[in-house]
Amino acid sequence: MPKTAEIKTLQNTGSKTKTLISPAIATLVPVIGFALAIHVYSNELLLTYMAIYVALAQGVNIMYGFTGYLPFGYFGFFGVGAYVSGLAMLNYNLPPVVAVIVGGLGGALVGAILSPLFRLRGAYFAIGTLAASEAIYTIVANPSLQSITNGPYGLNLANYYSSGMAYGSAIALVAISIIAVSYVRGSRFGLTLKAIRDDPYSASMAGVNVPRQRFYAWLISAAIAGMAGSIFGWATSVFYPQAVFDSSLSVLAIVFALFGGVGSVWGPTIGAVLLYSVYNAIGISNPEYFQLIYGLVIVLLVLFAPRGLLGFWNFFAQKIRRKRVTND
Repeated sequence: MPKTAEIKTLQNTGSKTKTLISPAIATLVPVIGFALAIHVYSNELLLTYMAIYVALAQGVNIMYGFTGYLPFGYFGFFGVGAYVSGLAMLNYNLPPVVAVIVGGLGGALVGAILSPLFRLRGAYFAIGTLAASEAIYTIVANPSLQSITNGPYGLNLANYYSSGMAYGSAIALVAISIIAVSYVRGSRFGLTLKAIRDDPYSASMAGVNVPRQRFYAWLISAAIAGMAGSIFGWATSVFYPQAVFDSSLSVLAIVFALFGGVGSVWGPTIGAVLLYSVYNAIGISNPEYFQLIYGLVIVLLVLFAPRGLLGFWNFFAQKIRRKRVTND
């Protein structure tokens, strides 16, 4: 009996260690990768944008991968973060790093204001978030609000420009977003979200406060997008409303997350790095070919790997393990 107890203790300790090690590796590998990439590839701005998209894909992952709600209007939080942080720098002379945090809080605040959208489901929720974000863009770009937001003329943050610090902040945001996903995936909160995603009625009957749990996930996701927008504005130095309230930001973030595999820690990171690399290799110089390739990738993904690259890999890995067990 004592030996059995010891074995169980060791097994429990081992599983806990694996749980701790896996998120650490999932966080450290991208962070170290981005830190070393600058010594190999000199385009710091491009790497900053790639890191921003990794964070955005992870933000979508928290929302869609764990709650099943697809935020087509995700770019709204991104734009709000860019403007809140930019105005905080210009009007209150806040240090950029602090302004990034304020931008994240701005995104979360807008997320809280838009939380009644959870009364909608499926495509209606996706369209609702899109309409809400377009409405925010219209307000920000309104010429009559030029004294507050500078209207359609955008913001100039040239006095605060620091490419190195912006890149470092983008890497830090990658780490924050992955840690957030790791926590959600491995915690009781994440299990609750999955239960809500699979069957909200059963989860509600089991005593889960469905609206509250979704609200928390929504705030985390919105805060990540807000900080991403803040870093984008800082790194770009001069930006206009149409650049930060661009619906293609949501589309790319969603595609990156789906391509890598939502509901996982590694998937959105892999998807964002691979597809954004393809975008920069083909999309800028030959946009027509890029759209064709993107379309083919999405069609193939839906047909053959609906769970993304990571799901595809796990499927074959399980097959190989079964064969080994059968042969043994």
